[in-house]
Amino acid sequence: MAGPFPPFEPHGGGGPRIREIPLRLIVPNLITVLAICAGLSGIRLAFEGRVETAVVMVLLAAFLDAVDGRVARMLKASSRFGAQMDSLADIVNFGVAPALVLYAYLLDQAGAIGWIAALLFTIACALRLARFNVMLDDNDRPAWQTDYFVGVPAPAGAALVMLPVYLGFLGISPEGPVAIAACIYTLGIAFLLISRLPVYSGKSSGSRVRREFVMPLMLVVVLYALLLASFTWETMAVSAILYLVFLVFSMRAYQRRVAREEAEDDVE
Repeated sequence: MAGPFPPFEPHGGGGPRIREIPLRLIVPNLITVLAICAGLSGIRLAFEGRVETAVVMVLLAAFLDAVDGRVARMLKASSRFGAQMDSLADIVNFGVAPALVLYAYLLDQAGAIGWIAALLFTIACALRLARFNVMLDDNDRPAWQTDYFVGVPAPAGAALVMLPVYLGFLGISPEGPVAIAACIYTLGIAFLLISRLPVYSGKSSGSRVRREFVMPLMLVVVLYALLLASFTWETMAVSAILYLVFLVFSMRAYQRRVAREEAEDDVE
Protein backbone atom coordinates (compact mmCIF):
# COMPACT_ATOMS: atom_id res chain seq x y z
CA MET A 1 0.00 0.00 0.00
CA ALA A 2 0.99 3.59 -0.34
CA GLY A 3 3.59 5.14 1.89
CA PRO A 4 3.07 8.02 4.33
CA PHE A 5 2.83 11.59 3.32
CA PRO A 6 6.26 12.78 2.16
CA PRO A 7 8.45 14.55 4.66
CA PHE A 8 9.12 18.26 4.54
CA GLU A 9 12.49 19.07 3.09
CA PRO A 10 14.43 22.30 3.49
CA HIS A 11 15.30 24.33 0.45
CA GLY A 12 17.34 27.36 -0.32
CA GLY A 13 14.82 29.81 1.16
CA GLY A 14 14.96 28.12 4.56
CA GLY A 15 11.28 27.09 4.48
CA PRO A 16 9.85 23.62 3.97
CA ARG A 17 8.78 22.23 0.64
CA ILE A 18 6.83 19.07 -0.14
CA ARG A 19 8.44 16.56 -2.44
CA GLU A 20 6.14 15.46 -5.26
CA ILE A 21 5.14 11.81 -5.26
CA PRO A 22 3.36 9.73 -7.92
CA LEU A 23 -0.41 9.59 -7.68
CA ARG A 24 -0.31 5.79 -7.73
CA LEU A 25 1.26 5.83 -4.26
CA ILE A 26 -1.73 7.73 -2.86
CA VAL A 27 -4.52 5.67 -4.43
CA PRO A 28 -4.36 2.59 -2.12
CA ASN A 29 -4.32 4.74 1.03
CA LEU A 30 -7.21 6.77 -0.34
CA ILE A 31 -9.21 3.55 -0.80
CA THR A 32 -8.44 2.60 2.82
CA VAL A 33 -9.62 5.99 4.09
CA LEU A 34 -12.81 5.75 2.03
CA ALA A 35 -13.41 2.28 3.51
CA ILE A 36 -13.12 3.67 7.05
CA CYS A 37 -15.52 6.49 6.18
CA ALA A 38 -18.02 4.01 4.76
CA GLY A 39 -17.83 1.76 7.82
CA LEU A 40 -18.26 4.58 10.31
CA SER A 41 -21.08 6.08 8.23
CA GLY A 42 -22.80 2.70 8.31
CA ILE A 43 -22.72 2.76 12.11
CA ARG A 44 -24.27 6.21 12.21
CA LEU A 45 -27.00 5.26 9.70
CA ALA A 46 -27.86 2.14 11.70
CA PHE A 47 -28.44 4.09 14.90
CA GLU A 48 -30.53 6.59 12.91
CA GLY A 49 -32.80 3.75 11.80
CA ARG A 50 -31.68 3.67 8.16
CA VAL A 51 -30.54 0.08 8.44
CA GLU A 52 -30.64 -0.97 4.78
CA THR A 53 -28.38 1.90 3.76
CA ALA A 54 -26.19 1.15 6.77
CA VAL A 55 -25.70 -2.47 5.69
CA VAL A 56 -24.84 -1.35 2.17
CA MET A 57 -22.23 1.01 3.58
CA VAL A 58 -20.71 -1.69 5.78
CA LEU A 59 -20.55 -4.13 2.87
CA LEU A 60 -18.98 -1.41 0.74
CA ALA A 61 -16.41 -0.77 3.47
CA ALA A 62 -15.59 -4.48 3.67
CA PHE A 63 -15.20 -4.64 -0.11
CA LEU A 64 -12.93 -1.59 -0.28
CA ASP A 65 -10.86 -2.81 2.65
CA ALA A 66 -10.46 -6.20 1.00
CA VAL A 67 -9.22 -4.78 -2.31
CA ASP A 68 -6.94 -1.93 -1.23
CA GLY A 69 -4.01 -4.27 -0.65
CA ARG A 70 -4.48 -5.86 -4.06
CA VAL A 71 -4.61 -2.44 -5.68
CA ALA A 72 -1.37 -1.52 -3.90
CA ARG A 73 0.35 -4.65 -5.23
CA MET A 74 -0.95 -4.03 -8.74
CA LEU A 75 0.34 -0.46 -8.67
CA LYS A 76 3.57 -1.51 -6.91
CA ALA A 77 2.74 0.96 -4.16
CA SER A 78 3.08 -1.26 -1.08
CA SER A 79 4.77 0.07 2.05
CA ARG A 80 4.96 -0.54 5.79
CA PHE A 81 2.88 2.58 6.43
CA GLY A 82 0.14 1.31 4.15
CA ALA A 83 0.20 -2.13 5.76
CA GLN A 84 -0.18 -0.64 9.26
CA MET A 85 -2.97 1.67 8.12
CA ASP A 86 -4.77 -1.24 6.47
CA SER A 87 -4.54 -3.32 9.65
CA LEU A 88 -6.07 -0.52 11.71
CA ALA A 89 -8.85 -0.06 9.15
CA ASP A 90 -9.62 -3.79 9.14
CA ILE A 91 -10.72 -3.84 12.77
CA VAL A 92 -13.15 -0.99 12.10
CA ASN A 93 -14.61 -2.31 8.86
CA PHE A 94 -14.67 -6.04 9.60
CA GLY A 95 -15.20 -5.99 13.36
CA VAL A 96 -16.66 -2.81 14.82
CA ALA A 97 -18.99 -1.70 12.02
CA PRO A 98 -20.78 -5.04 11.37
CA ALA A 99 -21.16 -5.72 15.11
CA LEU A 100 -22.67 -2.31 15.86
CA VAL A 101 -25.00 -2.38 12.86
CA LEU A 102 -26.23 -5.81 13.90
CA TYR A 103 -26.60 -4.60 17.50
CA ALA A 104 -28.57 -1.51 16.48
CA TYR A 105 -30.89 -3.58 14.30
CA LEU A 106 -31.45 -6.71 16.38
CA LEU A 107 -29.05 -7.66 19.17
CA ASP A 108 -30.08 -4.79 21.42
CA GLN A 109 -33.42 -6.55 21.91
CA ALA A 110 -31.53 -9.30 23.74
CA GLY A 111 -30.28 -6.80 26.31
CA ALA A 112 -26.87 -7.36 27.84
CA ILE A 113 -26.50 -10.70 26.05
CA GLY A 114 -26.76 -8.94 22.71
CA TRP A 115 -24.08 -6.42 23.66
CA ILE A 116 -21.79 -9.21 24.88
CA ALA A 117 -22.25 -11.06 21.58
CA ALA A 118 -21.37 -7.91 19.61
CA LEU A 119 -18.30 -7.30 21.77
CA LEU A 120 -17.06 -10.87 21.47
CA PHE A 121 -17.43 -10.79 17.70
CA THR A 122 -15.37 -7.60 17.52
CA ILE A 123 -12.69 -9.03 19.81
CA ALA A 124 -12.61 -12.27 17.79
CA CYS A 125 -12.14 -10.25 14.62
CA ALA A 126 -9.22 -8.37 16.20
CA LEU A 127 -7.62 -11.65 17.29
CA ARG A 128 -8.14 -13.11 13.81
CA LEU A 129 -6.45 -10.14 12.16
CA ALA A 130 -3.55 -10.21 14.61
CA ARG A 131 -2.99 -13.92 13.96
CA PHE A 132 -3.10 -13.33 10.22
CA ASN A 133 -0.41 -10.63 10.47
CA VAL A 134 1.80 -12.89 12.59
CA MET A 135 1.44 -15.81 10.19
CA LEU A 136 2.68 -13.66 7.32
CA ASP A 137 6.13 -13.87 8.91
CA ASP A 138 5.99 -17.64 9.44
CA ASN A 139 8.63 -18.97 7.04
CA ASP A 140 8.36 -22.53 8.39
CA ARG A 141 4.83 -23.04 7.12
CA PRO A 142 4.67 -25.45 4.13
CA ALA A 143 4.03 -23.65 0.84
CA TRP A 144 0.88 -25.60 0.04
CA GLN A 145 -0.75 -24.45 3.29
CA THR A 146 -0.77 -20.87 2.01
CA ASP A 147 -3.71 -21.99 -0.14
CA TYR A 148 -5.77 -22.07 3.06
CA PHE A 149 -6.71 -19.45 5.61
CA VAL A 150 -6.57 -20.44 9.28
CA GLY A 151 -10.08 -19.65 10.41
CA VAL A 152 -12.72 -17.75 8.47
CA PRO A 153 -11.16 -14.58 7.01
CA ALA A 154 -12.29 -11.29 8.51
CA PRO A 155 -14.03 -9.94 5.36
CA ALA A 156 -16.09 -13.12 5.09
CA GLY A 157 -16.87 -12.95 8.80
CA ALA A 158 -18.19 -9.42 8.40
CA ALA A 159 -20.55 -10.52 5.63
CA LEU A 160 -21.60 -13.70 7.44
CA VAL A 161 -22.42 -12.09 10.79
CA MET A 162 -25.07 -9.90 9.19
CA LEU A 163 -27.09 -12.85 7.90
CA PRO A 164 -29.81 -12.13 10.53
CA VAL A 165 -30.11 -8.63 9.07
CA TYR A 166 -30.51 -9.98 5.52
CA LEU A 167 -33.21 -12.34 6.75
CA GLY A 168 -34.89 -9.48 8.61
CA PHE A 169 -35.10 -7.52 5.37
CA LEU A 170 -36.78 -10.55 3.80
CA GLY A 171 -39.60 -10.53 6.35
CA ILE A 172 -38.38 -12.30 9.49
CA SER A 173 -39.52 -10.10 12.35
CA PRO A 174 -36.63 -8.96 14.60
CA GLU A 175 -38.27 -9.87 17.91
CA GLY A 176 -37.08 -11.35 21.20
CA PRO A 177 -36.59 -15.06 20.26
CA VAL A 178 -34.99 -14.06 16.96
CA ALA A 179 -32.63 -11.74 18.83
CA ILE A 180 -31.51 -14.58 21.11
CA ALA A 181 -30.96 -16.84 18.10
CA ALA A 182 -28.97 -14.04 16.44
CA CYS A 183 -26.77 -13.77 19.54
CA ILE A 184 -25.97 -17.48 19.35
CA TYR A 185 -25.27 -17.17 15.64
CA THR A 186 -22.99 -14.17 16.22
CA LEU A 187 -21.00 -16.11 18.80
CA GLY A 188 -20.74 -18.98 16.31
CA ILE A 189 -19.25 -16.70 13.66
CA ALA A 190 -16.88 -15.27 16.27
CA PHE A 191 -15.71 -18.81 17.02
CA LEU A 192 -15.17 -19.52 13.30
CA LEU A 193 -12.97 -16.42 13.06
CA ILE A 194 -10.56 -17.55 15.78
CA SER A 195 -10.79 -21.28 15.04
CA ARG A 196 -8.11 -23.36 13.30
CA LEU A 197 -10.60 -24.29 10.59
CA PRO A 198 -8.80 -24.49 7.20
CA VAL A 199 -10.61 -22.30 4.68
CA TYR A 200 -9.60 -22.60 1.04
CA SER A 201 -8.39 -19.25 -0.26
CA GLY A 202 -7.99 -20.05 -3.95
CA LYS A 203 -4.64 -18.24 -4.13
CA SER A 204 -2.97 -20.95 -6.18
CA SER A 205 -5.76 -20.95 -8.78
CA GLY A 206 -6.66 -17.28 -8.67
CA SER A 207 -3.96 -15.90 -10.97
CA ARG A 208 -4.72 -17.90 -14.11
CA VAL A 209 -7.91 -19.33 -15.64
CA ARG A 210 -8.01 -22.09 -18.22
CA ARG A 211 -9.12 -20.82 -21.62
CA GLU A 212 -12.28 -22.94 -21.79
CA PHE A 213 -13.43 -21.56 -18.42
CA VAL A 214 -13.04 -17.86 -19.25
CA MET A 215 -16.44 -17.30 -20.87
CA PRO A 216 -18.42 -19.37 -18.32
CA LEU A 217 -16.65 -17.54 -15.49
CA MET A 218 -17.52 -14.16 -16.99
CA LEU A 219 -21.13 -15.27 -17.37
CA VAL A 220 -21.31 -16.42 -13.73
CA VAL A 221 -19.83 -13.13 -12.46
CA VAL A 222 -22.27 -11.08 -14.53
CA LEU A 223 -25.18 -13.24 -13.39
CA TYR A 224 -24.20 -12.83 -9.75
CA ALA A 225 -23.91 -9.05 -10.17
CA LEU A 226 -27.36 -8.91 -11.77
CA LEU A 227 -28.86 -11.02 -8.98
CA LEU A 228 -27.19 -8.81 -6.40
CA ALA A 229 -28.64 -5.70 -8.03
CA SER A 230 -32.13 -7.13 -8.52
CA PHE A 231 -32.52 -9.36 -5.45
CA THR A 232 -29.96 -7.88 -3.09
CA TRP A 233 -30.93 -9.38 0.26
CA GLU A 234 -32.01 -12.73 -1.15
CA THR A 235 -28.65 -13.01 -2.90
CA MET A 236 -26.69 -11.98 0.20
CA ALA A 237 -28.60 -14.44 2.40
CA VAL A 238 -28.08 -17.33 -0.03
CA SER A 239 -24.41 -16.39 -0.45
CA ALA A 240 -23.85 -16.44 3.31
CA ILE A 241 -25.54 -19.82 3.68
CA LEU A 242 -23.59 -21.30 0.76
CA TYR A 243 -20.35 -20.01 2.25
CA LEU A 244 -21.11 -21.79 5.52
CA VAL A 245 -21.72 -25.00 3.55
CA PHE A 246 -18.48 -24.41 1.64
CA LEU A 247 -16.56 -24.45 4.92
CA VAL A 248 -17.39 -28.14 5.37
CA PHE A 249 -16.02 -29.04 1.93
CA SER A 250 -12.96 -26.87 2.55
CA MET A 251 -12.14 -28.77 5.73
CA ARG A 252 -12.50 -32.12 3.94
CA ALA A 253 -10.29 -30.95 1.06
CA TYR A 254 -7.64 -29.86 3.54
CA GLN A 255 -7.70 -33.24 5.29
CA ARG A 256 -7.28 -35.03 1.97
CA ARG A 257 -4.39 -32.72 1.09
CA VAL A 258 -2.69 -33.43 4.43
CA ALA A 259 -3.03 -37.18 3.86
CA ARG A 260 -1.56 -36.84 0.35
CA GLU A 261 1.38 -34.74 1.55
CA GLU A 262 2.13 -37.20 4.36
CA ALA A 263 2.00 -40.10 1.91
CA GLU A 264 4.45 -38.34 -0.41
CA ASP A 265 6.79 -37.64 2.50
CA ASP A 266 6.72 -41.32 3.48
CA VAL A 267 7.62 -42.32 -0.08
CA GLU A 268 10.57 -39.96 -0.10
